[in-house]
Amino acid sequence: MFDPRQKKLADLIINYSTRMQKGENILIEAFDVYGGLVTELVRAAHAAGARPFVSVRSNELIGEMIKSATPEQLNLWAEVDRNRMSKMHAYVGLRAAHNASELADVPSDKMQQYMQLYQQPVHLDQRVRFTRWVVLRYPTASMAQMANMSTDSFEQFYYDVCTLDYRKMSDAMQPLKDLMDRTDKVHVKSPGTDLRFSIKGIGSVKCDGRINIPDGECYSAPVKETVEGTIAYNTPSLYQGATYENIRFTFEKGRIVKAESSDTARMNKVLDTDPGARYVGEFSLGFNPYIHVPMKDTLFDEKIAGSLHLTPGNAYETADNGNRSGVHWDIVLIQTPAHGGGEIWFDGRLIRKDGLFVVPELEGLNPQNLT
Repeated sequence: MFDPRQKKLADLIINYSTRMQKGENILIEAFDVYGGLVTELVRAAHAAGARPFVSVRSNELIGEMIKSATPEQLNLWAEVDRNRMSKMHAYVGLRAAHNASELADVPSDKMQQYMQLYQQPVHLDQRVRFTRWVVLRYPTASMAQMANMSTDSFEQFYYDVCTLDYRKMSDAMQPLKDLMDRTDKVHVKSPGTDLRFSIKGIGSVKCDGRINIPDGECYSAPVKETVEGTIAYNTPSLYQGATYENIRFTFEKGRIVKAESSDTARMNKVLDTDPGARYVGEFSLGFNPYIHVPMKDTLFDEKIAGSLHLTPGNAYETADNGNRSGVHWDIVLIQTPAHGGGEIWFDGRLIRKDGLFVVPELEGLNPQNLT
């Protein structure tokens, strides 16, 4: 059945997020999604004069592949998919979370092998670096359940948050980007958190609907060996099919020297994937005005208004501290009063308190000014 909300979102993705032009190639990779938005994306791409290619995948089957795949098989799989990705100008990754824990029973060593031999070359080395890409979820009953909403209410929330006025948001983000570009010292304080690092010379990137949907963050990265102190995250994190709660990292000279959570042993196996997994590849502030509570979906949770995320693993080359890893694990700390509050200081100046920006040039990013 035709849904005008899907057409609106598809038009946004093709014409704003990926900026498709006549004769360009775009890969639409749909995980457990059939028809609907995928069809509208194909139609919108053709209308723009672009050439869409569709790959429909199943997380259940991917899990089975990972469990039994040999290194030789993973290398060949990666070679084939990287070759295809190299011919694309843009990429859309659309995932339906029918079961967010579908990969939970994949052994840690097998998952690490998959991340190193497939995800790293295909996505981190090729797709992220050389395509205009955007990733998003597709609304399902299980996502509605994680958000504690009815299916109908969640669908409306989903389309509201995904199709907000990103051009307006982009304009409001520019002062924050300018400030981050010239900032040296960052100090993050929250209950259980006292963390310091430098972002000097790294630069920053506005995320305004051209990479993720929903969007609403501005990211940089710590100078690799400057992170010192402790961070206590206050949102559950779903990573590689497993859920982690009460995550707490202690840093010395940029490296995670102590990691604790509700599943400490499994988490440390992830952090031991490679040397770069214990260093931070991203620091970001979130401010999407429609997202307020975590729902164990990183694409939504990392954009929560009044949040930040500090990411173990690979750094993006667009704000690069040189860290390389097969891991990129966005974990969220919310600093609104309902979640314990907190402060962010740039070069000794308080810029955000209890989730709200408190300097005049950044107040345009507070929720009441973006809705």
